[in-house]
Amino acid sequence: MGTSKQQVGRSNMHIGKKIREVLREKRIPVSEFARMVHSDRSNMYRILSRESIDTSLLHRYSRVLNYDFFRDLSDEFIEKKA
Repeated sequence: MGTSKQQVGRSNMHIGKKIREVLREKRIPVSEFARMVHSDRSNMYRILSRESIDTSLLHRYSRVLNYDFFRDLSDEFIEKKA
């Protein structure tokens, strides 16, 4: 009885796309966001292309943007269970 990685802990949410969406909603350019999190523009574009990122990095982005990405992930998990 095998279990796929998708079933065990993989989110369908592309977190980089979600961060971009929040940046657009808040009208924050990627270069400005990079400055806010003490990064550079090219590194930020690499991060935004990722499907997942480290939770400590996501926590920092949540605080800087005043947006709870973890709630979105949790809501997605609850919807999957239902």
